[in-house]
Formats: sequence, structure tokens, C-alpha cells
Amino acid sequence: MRREKFVFNQRTLQYERVVEPLSFTLLRTFGFLCAAILTGLLFMAAVHRYFPSPSERMLKQELEIARTENEALSQQFDELSGVVAHLHERSNNTVRLALRMDPVDDDVFGGGKGGHDAYDDLRSFPNVGSHMAALRERVDRLRYQVDLQSRSIDEVADAALQKEDMLASIPSIKPIRSDRFVKRLENLSGFGFRIHPILGVNKMHYGIDFNCAKGTEIQASGRGTVVSAGEVSGYGKSVVIDHGYGFKSRYAHMSSIKVKKGQRVNRGHLLGLVGSTGQSTGDHLHYEIEKDGEKVDPIQYCYDGLSTEEYQELVAASREINMSFDE
Repeated sequence: MRREKFVFNQRTLQYERVVEPLSFTLLRTFGFLCAAILTGLLFMAAVHRYFPSPSERMLKQELEIARTENEALSQQFDELSGVVAHLHERSNNTVRLALRMDPVDDDVFGGGKGGHDAYDDLRSFPNVGSHMAALRERVDRLRYQVDLQSRSIDEVADAALQKEDMLASIPSIKPIRSDRFVKRLENLSGFGFRIHPILGVNKMHYGIDFNCAKGTEIQASGRGTVVSAGEVSGYGKSVVIDHGYGFKSRYAHMSSIKVKKGQRVNRGHLLGLVGSTGQSTGDHLHYEIEKDGEKVDPIQYCYDGLSTEEYQELVAASREINMSFDE
């Protein structure tokens, strides 16, 4: 409703009615409405702030619980990350090192990468975006590290199996048990130039001779496959084992052979009995080791059952220039 008022006119000495312009009326009404709306909004804000509804109170409690749980999970996540990092360090510095495997590069394990931000969609949320992106990034990095460590364990397991087979195959024990051969070191003939028992001249002796009684059991010095078993010129009755990994061993001058060509044997397997067949001057075992096609000193592979002092004496005796029991 438009306002009207009476104004005294001094010229006519009468009160005259004056009607308020429509623009003023509209402006006044609009100002009133704005003031009312603003007051209502302020009132509602105060009510919601100081007098929240039951649903709002429940939501606020849930958010507080979620925040507390998130902090606890974050702490547990850090602990798990530390465990995985410790496993990585132990794997590199112990297991992989012992198996002579290349360590997993720390930069590769860290999973650092550049380029496109994979979590840009989460960062677009103004309030919780950064937190969600950081959490997702940590989860993805831990998943990557666990997967990398799992594959590393698989590699270690495969390498350990290969190493186990290699350790079982490489000749590493004497072909005669320590309690079966005569430990008189002056009767030992080793690798190198020795006086030939028949010709009486220095000649290369490619093995080591163990002075044993006839019939003494001869054992395989490592796992492998018998590639030769029978009479061989000069060696008499002999056995050759291919151990793999470049190693072969020969056992010569046997009185009898207990294995066949193609047979798989393990370390300690009975191969035959000591004798003096072939070009030999007495009962003994002639033992040779071949590595990558080249004959090497077998004494390096005869360290079982001996103390450090006995082994040193054995090595020294094997290098004495004396007469061999065979050629």
C-alpha cells in the first residue's frame, strides 16, 4: 500500500494530502524483504550452529569416529610400510647377498615416478581431495612394494633351489671315508709333477692317490650322473660322474664297479671298491676333478672330516714331489 501524508501549505493555510511515489514504495518494500530474509538466514544459521538437529548430531558423531579411525589406520599403514621396507632391506642385505643375486634397486622399490598425476581427479574435491589423493597414492605404493617383494621372494626361492642342487652336486667330500683310508701322509701322492712308478721320470699327475686296502668302498663326492663305468686304458676299472655346473670326477683302478652308465647318484653313493687295475703299482684310489674341461687339483675339494690342521697337512703332503701309485 502506498503511503500518504498531510503537509501544511502555508500559502493556502490548509493541510494537503501528499501520496508517496510508487518507486519509493517499491524500494521500501524491497528493503524490508531483504532485511527479513537476512534476519531469517542469520537466525537459521544460529539455530543450526547452536541447536543442531538429531540427524546432524548423528552425522557429526560419525564424522568424528571416521576421523579417529582414519588416524588409527594411518598409523597402522605406516607400521606395515615399515615392515615391508624392513623385509626389502633384509632380502637385499642377507638372502639375495648370500645367494649372490643382484639386490632390488632402492629407487625401483620406492616406486617413484613422474609425469601425469594419476590422482588429479581426487584432488578436484576442495575439502577432502588432497587427503584422499595422498591416501590412495600411499595404498598404491604399498601394493606395488608388496608385489615387488613377492616376486623377489619367488626369485630367491628359485635361486635357492638351484643353489641347493649346485651345493649337493659340486664334489666336496673325499671319495674315501676318512676312517677307511690310511692317513699316513708320506704315502699320499697329489696333483702335479710326480715320479712315474714305472718310467722313473717326472710326469704330470692329474689326480690324487688315496692309499687304501683292496675292497675299501669308494663313494661319490657329489650328486650327478654316471657318464662312464668300465675299463679304460691306463685307468683300469673306473667311473666318471658328470656333476653339472662344469664339474666331473673320475675314480680309477677299482677292483669292482657298483654303478652303471646313465645312473643318477647322490653324494656318498657307493661307486665301487678299491683295487689296482690298469697301470697301477698297488691298491689305491686315483681321484680326479675336472672343472670346465680342465683338470684341477682335487685336494681343493677334499676338506670334509678333517680339522684345519689336518687339511693343511693334507695339502702340503699332496704337493710333495714323490712317486705316484700310477701314471
